[in-house]
Amino acid sequence: MPLAAIALGSNLGDREATLASAIRALSEHGEVIAVSTTFDTDPVGYADQPRFLNAAVLLKTSLAPPDLLRTLLWIEHVHGRDRSHGIDKGPRTLDLDLLLYDEVVMTTPELTLPHPQMHARRFVLEPLAQIAPTMIHPLLGRTVAQLLAQTNLAV
Repeated sequence: MPLAAIALGSNLGDREATLASAIRALSEHGEVIAVSTTFDTDPVGYADQPRFLNAAVLLKTSLAPPDLLRTLLWIEHVHGRDRSHGIDKGPRTLDLDLLLYDEVVMTTPELTLPHPQMHARRFVLEPLAQIAPTMIHPLLGRTVAQLLAQTNLAV
């Protein structure tokens, strides 16, 4: 069964409860095989908002990437996220990003794999490196641990 790496973030409401609920919802669509600890992080981009709680999950799933993306968006919606309103990169109850799906590389109007910004986002790489340090970014040919080390050098 394919393995998907998913980033989770929340900065509104009960962040811990929201992430835990989202992980339970993910388990209804495959087998959650690893969950990182949570990381309390500063917002990136739009800074005038609360701090985020971030985590990462590895999910074995039979859902194809586009179906998994639709599922992630549905889980966000159930948790109160409305992507049609608000500030881009602004406050949100739940953010789920499909980072990697095995070694699939694809670009559609709805989905780009691997996630186009994951390699530059410490708040994504740090939790992912806890649970999948040897997972390879299929375009960059580097492990998650190597990508995280590069972000440490850039700071």
